[in-house]
Amino acid sequence: MAIRKTTQKYYFSVEGETEKWYFDWLQEKINKEPAAKHKVSIDSKIQNPIKRAKSINVLTKTEIIHVFDYESNDEVHTVQFIKTLDSLKDTSKLGKQIKYYPGYSNFTFELWMVLHKAECNAPLVHRRQYLEPINKAYGEKFENLDQYKHEANFKRVLGKISLPEVIAAINRSKVIVQKNMENGLVLQQYKGYQYYRENPALSVWESIEKILKYCELL
Repeated sequence: MAIRKTTQKYYFSVEGETEKWYFDWLQEKINKEPAAKHKVSIDSKIQNPIKRAKSINVLTKTEIIHVFDYESNDEVHTVQFIKTLDSLKDTSKLGKQIKYYPGYSNFTFELWMVLHKAECNAPLVHRRQYLEPINKAYGEKFENLDQYKHEANFKRVLGKISLPEVIAAINRSKVIVQKNMENGLVLQQYKGYQYYRENPALSVWESIEKILKYCELL
């Protein structure tokens, strides 16, 4: 008789559809994996942190991860990034037992996607430059990132990823963190949150590592 697996719920808010599709895929991938000791329910919504926190009814301490992009060091993007961190902090004023954490990518979520297949340690000048490593990593010929983000195309890309490659992406992310430290880059501090202004940098891997560890896949 098969042992019934317990299910752990995880909450995310995300900026766009590709991120939501990714977490939906990850949930399905884990729950179909015989080696996973537990099942997961990954509740991700395309919402800003304040709306997301207001919409969740919880009675116990709950963590939510907001998955978002740094985009660039242009003022319009740095201001938006800081505003997003402000909104994460502001959720603590809602009187709910919710703790929000950032899962950022610098420049964008495409960095995390590339890392499933290859290292991506060199700094880029513009986020459009992720197109070439995306195409190379997944054997595609997308003409631009908008084409890559089309639902059918992105889900085809997801179909080429295995759980061992998710683990590889976590390990490659850790290499980026280590290299940033070794290179003496300044880890920015803001309202209790940490981030790098320089790319590549990311923290989105941390929540995914936590999920895989809970399922004893790591």
